[in-house]
Amino acid sequence: MSKFDQAKMLMQMRKVQKELQKEVIRAEAGDGAVTVDINGEMKIKNISIDPEAVDLDDIGQLENWVEEAVKAAMEQSQKLAAEKMQPMMGSLGNLGM
Repeated sequence: MSKFDQAKMLMQMRKVQKELQKEVIRAEAGDGAVTVDINGEMKIKNISIDPEAVDLDDIGQLENWVEEAVKAAMEQSQKLAAEKMQPMMGSLGNLGM
């Protein structure tokens, strides 16, 4: 792979990274009681909790919903990143990685 091709690949990767920063994935748990927004780089942007849907006598359930929503959002973010990076993955082998 030439230096030009390597530079082109690096520019494409940076472009994808910027796209992933802008993508927002939303995941919910507890029938919408907990909502998590995360970007394509797996950075949490927001966690919302609907106070009407939460039983304060069962905080364990709320904790489970938060965990479920975060896990689901992270999985979706990973899938999105993999899809966006897929076209470039074949070329990385030529870089000696």
